[in-house]
Amino acid sequence: MSPGKLNKRVIGDRLAWLDKMVAEIRALPLKSYEEFSSTPKNVWAAESCLRRALESIFDLGRHILAKGFGIGVTEYKQIASELEKAGVLSHGQARLLTTLAGYRNRMVHFYHEVTFEELYEICRSELGDLLKIKGAFLEWIKSNPDQIDETL
Repeated sequence: MSPGKLNKRVIGDRLAWLDKMVAEIRALPLKSYEEFSSTPKNVWAAESCLRRALESIFDLGRHILAKGFGIGVTEYKQIASELEKAGVLSHGQARLLTTLAGYRNRMVHFYHEVTFEELYEICRSELGDLLKIKGAFLEWIKSNPDQIDETL
């Protein structure tokens, strides 16, 4: 795989999807666990939106690695370590993304272990982690405009 340029549309689409999913989660009744869990649709919407938000972050990370650096990855946690090696993320940001990868894997493969209470707490208190990674990606993209294919 040879490096090339990142696709502006892919970047925009993944970031817009992340923003949409975070907004959907924030629109849920998160003031109390009782209110959140009183309607099962809230729980299922939160799970779906959180999983999709995580997927958008990892899709963008994979795109940066593949197109920008010619690096192919197969594991979600590997995305974080390779982005750190490539200088896209700091060590702390890569550690955070590794944690998010672990949570994504739990949601997909050990979904039966993720409790409603845990999902509520993450949606209420931890969405900022997604936005920190988004900010790191945007900072790198803005610092490397020559890496972006501006054509649509």
